[in-house]
Amino acid sequence: QSQYDEALAKKLGADNIGMKKYVMAFLLRGDRVAEYTPEQRQEIQAGHMANIGKMAEMGKLVLAGPFFGNDDLRGIYIFDVQSIDEAKALTETDPAIQAGVLKMDLKEWYGSAALMMVNEIHGKIAKGSVQ
Repeated sequence: QSQYDEALAKKLGADNIGMKKYVMAFLLRGDRVAEYTPEQRQEIQAGHMANIGKMAEMGKLVLAGPFFGNDDLRGIYIFDVQSIDEAKALTETDPAIQAGVLKMDLKEWYGSAALMMVNEIHGKIAKGSVQ
């Protein structure tokens, strides 16, 4: 391909077809949600959001976001890690996981290495942040 950028492919960890392995985390409603007051859940959520920022700054969290609606499937993380064990260690730093408000189902996933640029691009198009 005439557009192929070998240096960029190497920087992003791309294989010969521009893909790489990630670990995807499906965030599910935890079993202990009802144990907390709305104020406590708000505090847990603030810690959850701060942890997302920390993991992104570390370069380990490529993508995160909630699903619409109020189903048991709450959101996803996509981690740039080599193993499910490494992703599990990261998810265990989340205050919502620690509190049992969320739980994770981790799966290895093969996707475009271009995802590694999402945070850089997002920073250029976001006027504000989630509170």
